[in-house]
Amino acid sequence: MTQRFIYDQAPMRVYWETTNACDLACRHCRAEARPERDPLELSTDEGRQLFEKLATFGSPLPHLVLTGGDPLKRDDLFDLIASARGLGFGVSVAPSATPLLTQDAVRKLRAAGVDAISLSLDGATAEHHDSIRGIPGTYERTLAAGAAAREAGLPFQVNTLVCEETLADLPAIYDHVVAMGAARWSLFFLVTVGRGSVLQPISQEKAEELLLWVAGLAAQRKPGRGGLVITTTEAPQLRRVVAEMKKAANGAEAAVNGGRPEGVGGSRPNNSAMGGPANGAPPGHGSAHHGAGIRDGNGILFISNVGDICPSGFLEMPVGNVRKDDIVAVYRDAPLFRELREPDHFGGRCGHCEYRFSCGGSRARAFSASGDPMAEDPLCPHEPAPHAHSLPMV
Repeated sequence: MTQRFIYDQAPMRVYWETTNACDLACRHCRAEARPERDPLELSTDEGRQLFEKLATFGSPLPHLVLTGGDPLKRDDLFDLIASARGLGFGVSVAPSATPLLTQDAVRKLRAAGVDAISLSLDGATAEHHDSIRGIPGTYERTLAAGAAAREAGLPFQVNTLVCEETLADLPAIYDHVVAMGAARWSLFFLVTVGRGSVLQPISQEKAEELLLWVAGLAAQRKPGRGGLVITTTEAPQLRRVVAEMKKAANGAEAAVNGGRPEGVGGSRPNNSAMGGPANGAPPGHGSAHHGAGIRDGNGILFISNVGDICPSGFLEMPVGNVRKDDIVAVYRDAPLFRELREPDHFGGRCGHCEYRFSCGGSRARAFSASGDPMAEDPLCPHEPAPHAHSLPMV
């Protein structure tokens, strides 16, 4: 039976952009954040009402991610966390590496019952990272926040931007992420929205090499052994690559190893400034997680700081607003959301790819490239087999 992976009744993750205020000036910022809060953003009471409405999705509740901007710019953040936790939501928070992210703030997040926080590391050195983040000192603050989270027993994810400007640093960044003790490493493949339009995406060929390297980290992992979980954002093609590797391994020795992919980790200076190898992954430290079927609008729901309801933060196509619309009904019934759950209707190669249900391509990148969220994802080089049927994950 075909596995369709359609999250038509409830999302798995809900992202609320609590504010677009932030004291950083990141070159790739989707939200085009600014220092001051928008007076039109959802109030504390409106935030609580939002949680109550989201609770009507029913059990199991979606996981709630409080993002921004910088959520720590809201003085009611901990009241909002308490309200969400009181309704039974699991909550994660995505703070920015500013002076607000102190050791005390990390401890308070842990005490508030937050499941995890996310930090960003876009370079293996302060020079590389801070050049992306736009503010000196963010590299050291990120490392300090990771140490504080580890000391507090608060799991954390490290997010890393994937673009031409960061590609060579990725193996060294990986080493840092492992050394930091992160639970997850999420590779955010650039979508040219917001300020990200000034950066250069990587090519299809480099993307495929990178995904093979990421999948190779999982192939080296010993059964039953824990380790870093590696995910991708706006690059669901990892699911295809992992599935193809598993199929190959069932018939013969896997052709992909964990070495440095061509074009990654070249001759840029100071790749291993923090120590450790910069030429690939040590065995037993990687696990690729494919999250079959989850993508913009299918398992993902985004609410902007002013309440707009969108398929994701990278696909900001509002189809309603929580101030006047039933968010549950919008997610389940709005034409855009329903279309995003039907990969058979996607354009180009994505629409007849054998992995269209488990992968489906980045709908945000399709929209950014063509103006059509149903078009094919230009990042993917895969050519579907003629008359291909949808394949289950292996």
